[in-house]
Amino acid sequence: MDSRPPNLPLLLLTCLLHFWQSARGQSSYTIDTVDLTLLPSSTVQSGTPVTLCCQVRVSHDNIPHLKHAFQLRQDDILFYSSTTKEDSITYKLDPARAADSGSYECRVTVEDKSKSSSGKKLVVAGLQTPVLYLNKTSPYESEEFTATCSAPEERGSLIFSFHQRLRGGALTRIKQTAFTGNSSETTLVLRSIGNSTLYCDYEVNLVSGFRHSNRSNEILVIVKGLYISPIMNVLPSPDVYEGEIIEVVCKVMSELKNIDVFLTRDRRILKKAPVSLSHRFTAQEGDSGKLVCKAEWGNVQKETNQTITVKELFSKPQLTVNPTDIFEGDRFKLTCSVSIYVPERISNESIQFSIYKDTVKLISAETYFTVAQPSKNGNYTCKARALSLRHRPVQKESQAVVVKAKVPVSEPMLSVVGGTLVLGKRFQLLCHSDSGTLPIIYTLNSPDRLAKSSVVSKPGEEAIFNSSAIYKTSDLNNFLCHATNGENRPPMRGTGQQLLRSTIIEPVSRPVLIVQPGAGDVSEGQDVTLVCSVQRGTLPISFTWFHTETEVFSQTSNNLKESYSISNVRGEHRGEYYCVGNNPANVTKQSLTVMIGVKMAGWKKGLIAVFVLCILLILALILIMALKRRLLLFKRKRTGELSVKSASTKTERLSLTQAAVNEAANESEDQNSMSAPEKPPEPQYTDVQTRQADPNRAPVKKGTDTVYSEVRKSKQGVPEQGDAQGAVEYAQLNHDTDRHSDRGNHGDHSVQDDHIDEIDIDSVHIGTDDHGK
Repeated sequence: MDSRPPNLPLLLLTCLLHFWQSARGQSSYTIDTVDLTLLPSSTVQSGTPVTLCCQVRVSHDNIPHLKHAFQLRQDDILFYSSTTKEDSITYKLDPARAADSGSYECRVTVEDKSKSSSGKKLVVAGLQTPVLYLNKTSPYESEEFTATCSAPEERGSLIFSFHQRLRGGALTRIKQTAFTGNSSETTLVLRSIGNSTLYCDYEVNLVSGFRHSNRSNEILVIVKGLYISPIMNVLPSPDVYEGEIIEVVCKVMSELKNIDVFLTRDRRILKKAPVSLSHRFTAQEGDSGKLVCKAEWGNVQKETNQTITVKELFSKPQLTVNPTDIFEGDRFKLTCSVSIYVPERISNESIQFSIYKDTVKLISAETYFTVAQPSKNGNYTCKARALSLRHRPVQKESQAVVVKAKVPVSEPMLSVVGGTLVLGKRFQLLCHSDSGTLPIIYTLNSPDRLAKSSVVSKPGEEAIFNSSAIYKTSDLNNFLCHATNGENRPPMRGTGQQLLRSTIIEPVSRPVLIVQPGAGDVSEGQDVTLVCSVQRGTLPISFTWFHTETEVFSQTSNNLKESYSISNVRGEHRGEYYCVGNNPANVTKQSLTVMIGVKMAGWKKGLIAVFVLCILLILALILIMALKRRLLLFKRKRTGELSVKSASTKTERLSLTQAAVNEAANESEDQNSMSAPEKPPEPQYTDVQTRQADPNRAPVKKGTDTVYSEVRKSKQGVPEQGDAQGAVEYAQLNHDTDRHSDRGNHGDHSVQDDHIDEIDIDSVHIGTDDHGK
């Protein structure tokens, strides 16, 4: 035998492994199936015991004492639950009734897992037959009795109905109760006299619908007639006059006890007594109508009625006031009278009158006179009382008449709405009286002769009139306001003088702008004053000056005119000026435009004139010097080019250098250009003077001949050379012709002795047109 100690580590490991397996087994389970069984079957007759069995199968790993939570539901409504270690439960329906019909289901929960069975439908056929009980089987007509219908073995909400079958076989449901338990007790009333049969039944409300029971037992009911209708007599007659005594007798002929009799009129009880009653009263106005005599036994009532007519002995008095429109201080009269009375029963003299104020008697007479004042205001009535041997005294009262003396309207006051009136603008007028009873009629008469009216009937209302514009303050005197609050009273008048107390604003007239010292041109450096004035307008007035639409100065003044001064006038001050006037009327008026021109100062004009004169003198000196120099140069040049020679031929005796002619033409052109502006080219002429070189050598010379030749200018203003040359040739030809003529006359002169004539260049004139240009 091995005596070695056990291996402790191995033993410890084995224990740990066992506990680990056990712990792992607690969380390892599954619900396999849940089964629900209905025994003996799913369809049974009412009253049969039914057992519901629910069983669950769970697979697990060594989980001891596993608990199961069972829930049983009918039509998804929980009706039973249980928690057990067993895997099945049972529930008994003993006995099963119609209310137990429905769909059943079992749900099982294990730890955190749940599962439900499939639904099982239970049908319980048939309902228990109800039982009817009556506390009376021979009631009187309309007498209440108790009926009870029950089905003690049924469960659920039952609705009971009670039915009556008459002798003819007609069925009538006389009552149906609300959802109750398995029994219903109610009160029934039968009004048909005779024999009839009563029974009851019920219905139960299931999910599948309503199910009806069979009829209960039938009970024969005998309804007896109740003869308690009262007998009614009215003495002396249903038709009477006011003041007569009426007696009403009402009684019931029956052996029954506890019968009450009532006499009513217009649902008001006049008298009550057991079995019979008698009621006496004096007929008055308003007693006409239906009298009802009612007999009551338990909850059974019988009634008889009689209509009575009460005729007037005299009519209701009337109180009148004269005059109807009463003012304080007026005398008025109150009169009380009746319009109709029965002369066969009373006379007019037998009627006594009294007048009351606020229920206090004033006088025993038909009339009452007094003066209206606040203490006399109140409610007035009158009473008429008739005396007769055949009647009791009859007294009637009239309707109340309210007397309230009016307060006369005071003198109306006219005022401008807003307190300010602007002449030339439309405005509103308020006509108001400080005192006077409403309604008050205000009438306004205006300058346009059109009367306007306004009625003030409520406190706080005002009589406001729209008026057209006026342009003079004196027109306010033409406004009149009349106020009246009575047809027969003269109106009170308010004049337009009251309007003068209002603030009246007159718009400014058209301003006038005056320039001082005077209109027209002003020399630079001077001072100018622009005076803007108006003829009328309410102060203060705002004046504004403008220079070519630009505001230059503004001033508010309490005068009708103001001025704006410009010191040291300069060129920028020239132009158009105007002024604008305005005042609290807010109507702007503009003056006419004034033109101011600014002239140059005198010392500036003198300075400019001196300066211009100096310039002209300098230019004149320059021009003179240039002309002199030019003439000097020309003379020198001509002296060098022109010389007097002996000519052996015609051409040599008369010659003029082309340069001299051109020079002369240029000199003439320069002089013309300085005196006149350039004009289109025109024909020019040259005066050529010829002279003898020596008078001794040419004694036959005729003096100086003038030859004209046309010299045309070129586009540059210089005479063309061909034209100047033609002039020389023409002059030479004329000179030759004269010489030939002289030679014929003086044949003793030889050609050799002749000398060429010289052309005096100083006498050459270049002309233009007939004006000597």
